[in-house]
Amino acid sequence: MSDHRAFYEGRRVLVTGGLGFIGSNLCRTLADLGARVTAVDSLLPDYGGNLFNLDGYEDRVRINIADVRGHGMEYLVRGQQVLFNLAGQVSHIDSMADPVTDLEINCTSQLRLLEAVRRGNPQLKIVYAGTRQVYGRPLYLPVDERHLLQPVDVNGINKISGEFYHLVYHQVYGIRASSLRLTNTYGPRQLIRHDRQGFIGWFVRQAALGEEILLFGDGRQKRDFNHVDDVVDAFLRAGALDAADGQVFNLGGSSPLSLLELVELLLDVAGGGRYRLVPFPPERQRIDIGDFHADTQKAQATLGWQPRVPLREGLKATIEYYRRHREQYL
Repeated sequence: MSDHRAFYEGRRVLVTGGLGFIGSNLCRTLADLGARVTAVDSLLPDYGGNLFNLDGYEDRVRINIADVRGHGMEYLVRGQQVLFNLAGQVSHIDSMADPVTDLEINCTSQLRLLEAVRRGNPQLKIVYAGTRQVYGRPLYLPVDERHLLQPVDVNGINKISGEFYHLVYHQVYGIRASSLRLTNTYGPRQLIRHDRQGFIGWFVRQAALGEEILLFGDGRQKRDFNHVDDVVDAFLRAGALDAADGQVFNLGGSSPLSLLELVELLLDVAGGGRYRLVPFPPERQRIDIGDFHADTQKAQATLGWQPRVPLREGLKATIEYYRRHREQYL
């Protein structure tokens, strides 16, 4: 669909997690496209919500501070045409330390949200932010959407449940829902205050600020990466296309890279720095998935999506962003 961006002009769009990393970048793009955007975020400490993420867009994006675990969503979904559902607890480590909170945010609240849509706005189109963590340790590479779902942590289990609720509500009630299974996403406006929401943001922080990067194990684990602009484009395509309804799609990079190669690239782009190989902490070793990269052929065939931002270029722009705005993210 060549005019998927034009689809949003004048449309009423709700973004949960709209002050977070991907959500805020999505809100900014939607506003630029002429959408009538409402960003909902709980601003819970350490979850990534940051008012500065919508700096300069305060008069173009309506901001509502609300927790998706509450009942305010019944009011907020009314009259909306598209919902990008990015609210969630994304830390694998936190999900193991506090599994009940992860359950409430990633599972129970998703069911409540879908019930609010079913009762109050069943025509609403929903795109859910899923995760590649649902696959667990790959049985084969690259991983396609038919791969067995065998998560290694509580977060993966609850994210599967949240995704399946969306798919069941599509099948049973006709709610137009789809899911994007995200891989390691990086770019401006990512949380870099702590390292519990994945390694890529933390590595970027350390490279940008000249801190030593601690790389667990031998650094040979391979992963794929998406710049946030490419992820935003995937959401826009899924939200605009009827062919996405009831489907799940992998996102991923054009080619996998070992974590050691990633760190070396980061330091080269940053103009210096250092890293050190250290043993895996036991709590992280237990839930590490090893090598992972996704097969994205389905997203390419159905959505016309493919990653376009070169890794070096994306990392360079990201490092420059945090050096320019470090006080807003530390």
